[in-house]
Amino acid sequence: MTHGKTHGNTTTGGTTGPDTDAAPEFPVEPIRALLLEQFGVIDELLADVHGDTWYTPTSLPGWTVKDITAHLIGTESMLAGIEAPHVEIDVHALGHVRNEIGAFNERWIESLRGTPGDEVLARYREIVARRREQLGAMTQKDFDEPAMTPVGQATYGRFMRIRVFDCWMHELDLRDALGVPGDEGGARAELAAAEIFGALAFVVGKRGKAPDGARITFELSGPLARTLHVEVDGRAAVVPALSGQATSIVAMDSRLFVRLAGGRTHAFDRLDEITLGGDTTVGRRIVDHLAFTI
Repeated sequence: MTHGKTHGNTTTGGTTGPDTDAAPEFPVEPIRALLLEQFGVIDELLADVHGDTWYTPTSLPGWTVKDITAHLIGTESMLAGIEAPHVEIDVHALGHVRNEIGAFNERWIESLRGTPGDEVLARYREIVARRREQLGAMTQKDFDEPAMTPVGQATYGRFMRIRVFDCWMHELDLRDALGVPGDEGGARAELAAAEIFGALAFVVGKRGKAPDGARITFELSGPLARTLHVEVDGRAAVVPALSGQATSIVAMDSRLFVRLAGGRTHAFDRLDEITLGGDTTVGRRIVDHLAFTI
């Protein structure tokens, strides 16, 4: 759950329907393998963090490198059936807590506030080992089971794809804070970004308020390079091709797109890295409202 603001507006998931021969919408593989790989990548990144570096601020308000680690521990602990700890402070009173998911996250962070970073890393490794064992025993049937997720009622498999997204985004948060760049493409990135691209119609139509008849093209360069189209015909929808010439074009590097979508930065601070074409008023409104995490 991304900073207690995990996304709530992507398409809801579930099983693929009564056709048992159909490929599952959220297959246990590769989701499980990529989630376990993601756990390991974060471990390797944190292994080089020592001393006061644990307290390096990140782009998430109020959170340090250690706090992100504590948050990851908390979410995986919840999935392992461990209750959130009781804390003395009213976490709802914290300025960056805006919902119950945020309050849940802060209980774990506050509970580990006085714990040294190396011990927090040890706790992360312990819960990841437990989750590896649990996930390793799961079948496709387990992944198809109904589950309450950060986007509402869906399936356990959908929740695990959201976990890939969340952990991948936090890997980027850690890398940005620590000044340790990494490869932002590949299988983990593609699976994580599916959550972002799945929210694009909502972002364009509801948040960006693209008018009826608008045809938007996103040209992404960089590690997740692709062309995406959204057309508004009564409601916004991602389409394979536009029915006519694009009315607005938005072009940027996928690394910036991901951070805008995750609410890690703001378009008005990065306008020199964004190219708008066609109806630039609509294009600017869309990039100003790309964030879909809550």
